Amino acid sequence: MNVSAQGYFNVLKYGAKNDSSKIATLAIGKAIDAAAKNGGGTVYFPAGKYLTGPIHLKSNIIILIDAGAELHFSDNFDDYLPMVSSRWEGTDVMNFSPLFYGDQLENISIMGRGLIDGHGKKWWAYSEVHVKKSPGSKWQDEFKRLNQNVLAPDLPGWIERGFLRPPFIQFMNCKNVLIEGITIRNSPFWTVNPEFCENVTIKGITINNPPSPNTDGINPESCKYVHISDCHITVGDDCITIKSGKDRAGRKMAVPAQNYTITNCTMLSGHGGVVIGSEMSGGVKKIAISNCIFDGTDRGIRIKTARGRGGVVEDIRVDNIIMKNIRDQAIVLDMQYAKTTPEPVSERTPAFRNIHFSNITGQVKQAGYLNGLAEMPIENITFNDINIDARSGFLIKEAGKIEFHNVQVNTEVGPSITAENVKQIIVDGLLNYKPLPEVPVISFKNVADAYLTNVSPFVETDIFLAVEGENTKNIVVQNNNFRQVSNPVMLKPEVPVAAVVQFGNQTKTKR
Repeated sequence: MNVSAQGYFNVLKYGAKNDSSKIATLAIGKAIDAAAKNGGGTVYFPAGKYLTGPIHLKSNIIILIDAGAELHFSDNFDDYLPMVSSRWEGTDVMNFSPLFYGDQLENISIMGRGLIDGHGKKWWAYSEVHVKKSPGSKWQDEFKRLNQNVLAPDLPGWIERGFLRPPFIQFMNCKNVLIEGITIRNSPFWTVNPEFCENVTIKGITINNPPSPNTDGINPESCKYVHISDCHITVGDDCITIKSGKDRAGRKMAVPAQNYTITNCTMLSGHGGVVIGSEMSGGVKKIAISNCIFDGTDRGIRIKTARGRGGVVEDIRVDNIIMKNIRDQAIVLDMQYAKTTPEPVSERTPAFRNIHFSNITGQVKQAGYLNGLAEMPIENITFNDINIDARSGFLIKEAGKIEFHNVQVNTEVGPSITAENVKQIIVDGLLNYKPLPEVPVISFKNVADAYLTNVSPFVETDIFLAVEGENTKNIVVQNNNFRQVSNPVMLKPEVPVAAVVQFGNQTKTKR
């Protein structure tokens, strides 16, 4: 049978060895060239073990890694030269070739039930800490030669270090990308990292990276129309991250990450389950995250940025999530990820707005941490139908238009909700089944325009609301059942008496 006539191009027929006895980079390249010359086709890896360097795709090519086939990538850094146009942590650079790579392509796929192994251990030794201490190398020299005019990040970072590990799978400026079914392990750096791509589907893949530096799972950056589903991820950094460039480089490109759906995934190890940022200078918008389980990650949903990034994160929906054994927070919205000083609002100023969480069950250290900027508060954030057991509750600072509806937060220490320098907050139907002696369920400091309603604290609740801060004003407490609360509302001496107004509550106010 003429296999090529059927659109299949078996790499063994082009000189590859499936016993790892010979590096197969050139043979794989010949199979890809033959398929491309034929107008496209499937480059097929039958069962066996292959040793290879980087694989560069062409348009209309399917890489099919069959069950029992293993692609083992060389850890000889020279195999990944010459350097190619790439992006590294949101900055456009020339760098080592990614292990799978393509630029300006259409209709490309990596599929199958086989395994690809990046053999990242040697690369990991050249993480940031090592390179800072190293005297230099020919690879660092080449990187510096090719990147003399790189638009470096605003904040101090890696660009001076001169040695950057390659991503595992990085497609640049491609359309119609499919990655399905394969198992990936031991990535040198970020694992699946499409850049500036359109219509990307990542389905049913497994990623296993051990504890290792920056081995994120799936990082679609500055892409549009991205679909991630049915994946199983355990990695050394974030499981799934959404990014759009870093600082001036990201703002110059100005390509947002938009129209992403993430669903039906499990994450067992990683710094965060689904993370947005901190490289989000091109903006992130229209993202839907649903039906996922995070079990053992450091955090659940994390959105992070800092002054200097610029960019807007908006129109995000997170629904139907289970979080268990979370080491830190269930939900993080942090605009001070790096230490910076306040500055006037400009293109360097990031923004978080229109972000909504619903139907979340959590067992975590901290329920949530929302930390905005004084010059650009986090805005329009809602929590609906949330049930969390946590050591500590929600901490909200520098924010506005915050809503809690039908939220249960049981804490071991501190209030369920603490708000500081917040304007316009609604709490409707808050529950805490484990009230703490002499600890308020809600604590406000310099909060303006708040509305608390439909709350029925349980017996042994000493204090429902504690209020402090001379800038506190217009707190309305209405239609609550405080009959089992010793001190429903407590005001610190600096709070004007008129700052808190109560309607329809059987309550007493104590100073």
